[in-house]
Amino acid sequence: MSLKNPYGDVELTGPQALRALAHPVRLALLDRLQRHGPATATQLAPHVGATPSVVSWHLRHLATFGLVTDWDGATSKRERWWQAAAKGFRFTTPEDAEGRDAARHLLAEMFARSAEAPLQWSMRDEPRLDPEWRALAGMADTRFAVTVDELRQLEEAIEALLAPYVRRKDGPLPDGAQVVRMLRYLLPEPGDDSAAS
Repeated sequence: MSLKNPYGDVELTGPQALRALAHPVRLALLDRLQRHGPATATQLAPHVGATPSVVSWHLRHLATFGLVTDWDGATSKRERWWQAAAKGFRFTTPEDAEGRDAARHLLAEMFARSAEAPLQWSMRDEPRLDPEWRALAGMADTRFAVTVDELRQLEEAIEALLAPYVRRKDGPLPDGAQVVRMLRYLLPEPGDDSAAS
């Protein structure tokens, strides 16, 4: 596990860690802890559609790979409290076949989990926004031609630009600040028409 990236995200390496996270309940648990802070298995259960004992099992599995840890701020020792190890996670696709398969599976679960987020936002959150926030919200679908190095540089520049805002959640927020979720997909196209048919 490493926290050396601009956001302080947990970096997953190896197929075992990728497969461990490629589960809908585990992704939901990690997301809940990252967004809402420490909780017990009993508190998390209704949010992820599993029993507290199943949630406990998944949390222990996530802890094996450093994604969640025990929270020491609990006032009671009767229940085990958990916290996300970092605000986010990231991974790169390993070179070997097993690693590529595990990364592809995790990516598919992440896409499935995020697929409904914009629709849910437009139905649940967008109507409650102030006009200034509503005017800045939305999406773009932009295609552009770049080399691998240029795309890497672009991604690094975006992360460097966002990093101060991602990390400042640890400190006091300026007046009027709200949490903004950015879903960013980089979807290189293969460059031939055979995949489209």
